Amino acid sequence: MKNNGGFIKTQLSNGLTVLVKEARAAPVASFWVWYRVGSRNEHTGITGISHWVEHMLFKGTEAFPQGAADKAIAREGGAFNGMTWYDFTTYYATLPADRIELGLHIEADRMVNAPFDPDAAALERTVIISERQGAENNPEFLLSEALMGSAFRVHPYGHETIGHMCDLETMTRDQLHAHYRTYYTPRNAVAVAAGDFCADEMLGLIERHFGAIPNGADAPPVHAVEPPQKGERRVTVEGEGNVAYLEMAFRSPAVTRAPSTHEPDFFALTALDAALTGASGLAFFGGGTTNKSSRLYKALVATELAAGISGALVPTVDPYVYNLSAVVRAGHTPAEVEEALQAELTRLADQPVTQEELTKAIKQAKAQFAYSSETVTGQALWMGYSEIFADYGWFESYIDNISAVTVEDVHRVAQTYLKPSNRTVGWYVPTN
Repeated sequence: MKNNGGFIKTQLSNGLTVLVKEARAAPVASFWVWYRVGSRNEHTGITGISHWVEHMLFKGTEAFPQGAADKAIAREGGAFNGMTWYDFTTYYATLPADRIELGLHIEADRMVNAPFDPDAAALERTVIISERQGAENNPEFLLSEALMGSAFRVHPYGHETIGHMCDLETMTRDQLHAHYRTYYTPRNAVAVAAGDFCADEMLGLIERHFGAIPNGADAPPVHAVEPPQKGERRVTVEGEGNVAYLEMAFRSPAVTRAPSTHEPDFFALTALDAALTGASGLAFFGGGTTNKSSRLYKALVATELAAGISGALVPTVDPYVYNLSAVVRAGHTPAEVEEALQAELTRLADQPVTQEELTKAIKQAKAQFAYSSETVTGQALWMGYSEIFADYGWFESYIDNISAVTVEDVHRVAQTYLKPSNRTVGWYVPTN
């Protein structure tokens, strides 16, 4: 067990990893449980199962019938939710610090006692199918789904977390329950607490609520490895609407962390993205900036070729993509926007990012990261999220690592990753 100035990292005897951090700026605490399961752990036939299981864990238990946990959290003035993504499923409660044990009680209970009532599962099928149908009304979702399906031909990152419609229509209650029993175990989970409490006392509460839960079997490993891309790929999606979109996905590195070595390319790409499009928040709370001095804003938006431009680079367990997305302005075409965007990427070779641009980009990236982790909820999010794809040290040393990026680093990753042979290009072309 590590106990360093109010921060504890340890593992219970049943395999549950525990991170606890004192943060006494306000009388608030946030408690999360992260499970190492998401759409990365799915295959054709059960796509969307992790998201569906997440929904089922809000259907209540014997101790907390449906709606009881929400009401109990609301009575204390707290926030309560969950989410599923490629690499994880997580649940959290943020409460007044002297009421945080309620969050621990709820999470420990539903780690083992969710009943998966057949009627509730059938009802939730209609909810999730409706969610999928709603997404299909969004051209950006349709384009992204087609683009990622082309960018990843082997790895499960190629399908959306919501899942394919055919799987949502045919999955059974027993498949959902088996997925729950396989992945919702202490040894496949990370418990995180941050807030106004004594770290040792919080650890004792976590041991009290979670320590007796059986550890379960090891979760099945993911063996899929996406082969190297050998040339540009293209997709075109036609559909309703009057707005066209352009998206590019460049294959990018994983964000693993060895005991003393960080993956340097990720931080250099983060700085490059800030110079190209403006800094993003990297995670799920906290947004990005609209940087009117960024290269792609000036080349695409200021010239009125595009109504908007954005970049996205997120930490993942396995190699993922760096995305550039543009909303095509009326009167122009995806081809025109792509030509102008590619001209800027080509210009990076002859006119690399300057020291002045880099200094500004790093400052923005650091500000966005600080903003996304300034609350106890944000700190707990980053602690657990980092533990999924690397470890807590990745979060702790982020500022130092992004600050160490050099002009040469940015030039190197631009040449390595932003080449046409490493990308998948997608157009959404409105039919009306």
